[in-house]
Amino acid sequence: MALQLQIVIGLALLFDFLNGVHGSSNIVATMVSSRAFRPPVALLIIASAEFIGPFLFGVAVAQTVGAQIVDTRVITYNILMAALISCVAWNALTWFLGLPGSPSHGLVGGLIGATLLGAGLSAVRMQGLFKVLVALFVTPLISFGFGYLACLLVFQMTRHASPRINDFFKRSQLFTAVFLALSQGSNDAQKAMGIIVLSLAVGSNSFAAFNVPLWVVVVSAAGMALGTLLAGSRLIRTLGRKFYNIRPVHSFSAQSSSLVLMIISSLLGLPVSTTQLVTSSIIGVGSAERLGQVRWGVANDILISWILTIPATMALAGGAYWLLLKIPI
Repeated sequence: MALQLQIVIGLALLFDFLNGVHGSSNIVATMVSSRAFRPPVALLIIASAEFIGPFLFGVAVAQTVGAQIVDTRVITYNILMAALISCVAWNALTWFLGLPGSPSHGLVGGLIGATLLGAGLSAVRMQGLFKVLVALFVTPLISFGFGYLACLLVFQMTRHASPRINDFFKRSQLFTAVFLALSQGSNDAQKAMGIIVLSLAVGSNSFAAFNVPLWVVVVSAAGMALGTLLAGSRLIRTLGRKFYNIRPVHSFSAQSSSLVLMIISSLLGLPVSTTQLVTSSIIGVGSAERLGQVRWGVANDILISWILTIPATMALAGGAYWLLLKIPI
């Protein structure tokens, strides 16, 4: 195996690991903050489900990432390395700052930035890029609406219930969180799969078919699960405490609405951002109960980080590609 190919695979798995850190924090935060589960138990449950997820929902998202965004015939190892370096650096920065950034946005920005510099505008597949961008930018709005409606529906259905209903919401999170983690593991791990398979195709000069070997599925699932087990407390604190005081009913409503969108996206091959889905849903749920209880300053900071992600990773990828040309591996 060529050194460049090994580096690309290593960077893809590092991206996968950070994706697990970001994505798992979104699910675990509501479970922990609503006092439904203790952090170690929640992390173990979510990590196990995320490892299983990629084996259940096919590889539609991997095909989108690996074959529909850029022209695979002109992709080189330098382009892939530059794209991954940029999104890994951005993900590490947002984790350090405690912001639930979007690894999906970072990967798209990195791929586009490196491809533009390395192969030109003609190498960008506009139809596939449009499909991805629509998914990334529209799903947060839909998720907000789903969370808002889910919370109203739950409150309406339980308006005459006794306080013991909170026990039901706590126990139910085991099911909603597990299914959300299964679908999130499928969607997010497939992004690393797509990059690894694309790098294997570059090495063999074979672009006729897009097949994902079993070992790629295994290592991608394991990388995400490991990132989940080591999830950062900064992100859990941001999502679980800084928006508003999350109760079991909020967590149940947010997870349920996010789950529906995540499953639909995975089956359609749309590489959505779990961070965006869950965060938008949490805000929607809080807004449904009382608009003033949401700390909109925190939401504004997260929105700015999302907007900056694609242009920032495009610039970082361009700079990384230039450096790789100067320091060939």
